[in-house]
Amino acid sequence: MAKYDYDLFVIGGGSGGVRAGRLVASLGKRVGIAEEYRFGGTCVIRGCVPKKLFVYASQFSEHFEDAAGYGWTVPEPRFDWPTLIANKDREIARLEGIYRGGLDRAGADIFDTRAELVDRNTVRLVSQDRTVTAERILLANGGHPNPHASLPGHELCISSNEAFHLAELPKAIAIAGGGYIAVEFANIFHGLGVETTLVYRGKEILNRFDDDIRQRLHETMEKKGVRILCQSIFERVHRAPDGRLHAKLSDGGTLVADQIMLALGRVPNTQGLGLEAAGVKTGKTGEIVVDKYSRTNVDNIWAIGDVTNRVPLTPVAIHEAMCFVETVFKGNPTSPDFDTIATAVFSQPEIGTVGMSEEVAAKKFDELEIYSASFRPMRHTLAGRDEKMLMKLVVDAKSRKVVGAHILGPDAGETAQLLAIPIKAGLTKDDFDRTMAVHPTMAEELVTMYQPTFRVKGGERIG
Repeated sequence: MAKYDYDLFVIGGGSGGVRAGRLVASLGKRVGIAEEYRFGGTCVIRGCVPKKLFVYASQFSEHFEDAAGYGWTVPEPRFDWPTLIANKDREIARLEGIYRGGLDRAGADIFDTRAELVDRNTVRLVSQDRTVTAERILLANGGHPNPHASLPGHELCISSNEAFHLAELPKAIAIAGGGYIAVEFANIFHGLGVETTLVYRGKEILNRFDDDIRQRLHETMEKKGVRILCQSIFERVHRAPDGRLHAKLSDGGTLVADQIMLALGRVPNTQGLGLEAAGVKTGKTGEIVVDKYSRTNVDNIWAIGDVTNRVPLTPVAIHEAMCFVETVFKGNPTSPDFDTIATAVFSQPEIGTVGMSEEVAAKKFDELEIYSASFRPMRHTLAGRDEKMLMKLVVDAKSRKVVGAHILGPDAGETAQLLAIPIKAGLTKDDFDRTMAVHPTMAEELVTMYQPTFRVKGGERIG
């Protein structure tokens, strides 16, 4: 008789946990996996996927406007929020079924319950009020929006979770935050006709992105009608007798809105997980501390994804899962590679970026060459839309390697994914220059910028 019920038990049914559970089960191992909400995790259920569907929905307001310049007569458009919600829910249910089906076909045991550690080899299935044992345990239970509990009135606010299930579209919304989620939802709600205000404590939105890109996006969003208040925070939120929310700002002003959304970062899901009972160490933000192979200080317990607070992106969690399987079940020690990760912000216009920003590169290299192009995309010309695209390459002057690429404009995320390949491979600006352009495209600018726009030496821009 086996000593344990399972060779591997996975707590968390998000992208990372499902990938690990499915792959290990397909190797013929006994795998159990528990998820307390819905399989698919943050990304599929209440993150990237429904958000991108909302982005598409919000873009149609501009598409209808632009159609006239191309000869189309479009009747006055009307938007129906309940239809979007229903169609989104149907698609999410379909995707959850795919995740469950993959686990089931691989032979994993699926548990729809919260799971907590009892000790290093024992897991309690809370809703079933029983325990199971496992030789190895993988913690992949993600994170949740920071509720900002220190804010008086925070219980009146929503997070990105609730934004996907609002009973009705608000007439006005105020959003606290300046990162991916805050910026994306500001553009989504504005595109759907909502009066939108973004409040951020920093000097400029999208900290850690290239300064030229973030400043241009800020300017463009404001031209579209999104109000952005930087270097300001909410101090108090209360509900007025008319049912609307009033947010007192640190500058003395007050915002009035139907909904207030807090997009102030995310917190690892480690509270009440039983980590103390199992002896698993956590860091200062509650994240599970792991080594380069995703192993915790307890030698039979590993952790991947947002619960470790390393790089909180879905493809990274999946990559960590695959490295875990290689290391633990295939005898091929493999550590996740976090270098040169491409990413996108689905703002309007969109951002795609890979590698170092000018500011980061300037601290690492003695001299940089910066190639930059700002132009109006062809699709905007007949539409009469005065919105410019920005493309920027950051090059180490000594090695000629392209160490960063940053794009603001239509389909920037798609372009960034492709740019990640040559930049990851360490190709040089000369390799870019001898690549034939595809004309007419926006991306051809990336291989036709032959002279640097300016240089950076000692951290200072020079001609």
